[in-house]
Amino acid sequence: MEFLGDYGLFLAKSVTIVLAIIAVVGGVAAVAARGKKQGEQGTIEVTHLNEELEEMKQTLEEAVLDKDEMKALIKEEKKKEKEERKKKKKSQEEEPRRKRVFVLDFDGDIKASELEPLREEISAVLTLAEKEDEVVIRLESGGGMVHSYGLAASQLERIKRKEIPLTVCVDQVAASGGYMMACLGDRLLAAPFAIVGSIGVIAQLPNFHRLLKKNDIDYEVLTAGEYKRTLTMFGQNTDKGREKFLEELEDTHQLFKDFVAEFRPQVDIDKVATGEVWFGKRAIDANLIDELMTSDEYLTEACDEADIFIVRYEEKKSLQDKLSSFAVESGDGILTKWYNRLVKNRFISL
Repeated sequence: MEFLGDYGLFLAKSVTIVLAIIAVVGGVAAVAARGKKQGEQGTIEVTHLNEELEEMKQTLEEAVLDKDEMKALIKEEKKKEKEERKKKKKSQEEEPRRKRVFVLDFDGDIKASELEPLREEISAVLTLAEKEDEVVIRLESGGGMVHSYGLAASQLERIKRKEIPLTVCVDQVAASGGYMMACLGDRLLAAPFAIVGSIGVIAQLPNFHRLLKKNDIDYEVLTAGEYKRTLTMFGQNTDKGREKFLEELEDTHQLFKDFVAEFRPQVDIDKVATGEVWFGKRAIDANLIDELMTSDEYLTEACDEADIFIVRYEEKKSLQDKLSSFAVESGDGILTKWYNRLVKNRFISL
């Protein structure tokens, strides 16, 4: 009996502690949620690529060169700096400022989820960029929803309307909606084996009507308007509805073709708008891209003549989000430790 009493007391204390923790976390989450509703703004983070590359170079020099070579290098750099200062003093005319290159990244999924950060980054850049500057988009996307990628392409059009040179770099893939965005570039660069093209439209829709009918389940679709619903997942599809759906699909494809032809008139649109994709080395022959080059090569070379700034929009995480991330990371850590123990004890073999 004494044991049961002690155990009951221990259990009561444990439950009390757990409830207290839940109450505190719940209170913090509620406060965080209220703060989030009030509208927390993200921040623009800027990295000066020239300085970053210079720091990398210096680190490598310190590791590779011996003391004598290092002294000679420092002496040479000081000499160059002195000569540059003298030239600047002698010059009576004001030197033109260096060109600025603003680099934005877009890694698109089917919903173009990176659209919101892209909008903020472009808005920030357009407050400062001038016609003598340049915007570089490092684009990676296999395409997705028409309306989402249409809006993403419209964001890039904002840059063109300001008459700021736009360069698009594709290292891996810019297909379908991704190419809709990429074709806006005044210069379109791609790695030799990057995938581009896929100027086509696709729609896939399962239909469960026969399965429902087999199980004596009725499903009704009520619409006002002849073509409010053409194809449905659960109702019985008709030839007339299917025909109308295909008509809409063809119209979307024609809009896509017209869009590409407008911004890349050098392309034989009927030849390339078949839904096929090309690797970079073949895409250049079809005028889908302008040059074979990776983004790293392009930006590194540009550092000689311009200041390169990588611009990223980072959303501020609320306390609720941070707690959620902490909980997920903690859970992952516990599972990882448990898994490693099983592997170590040979309960699981790889």
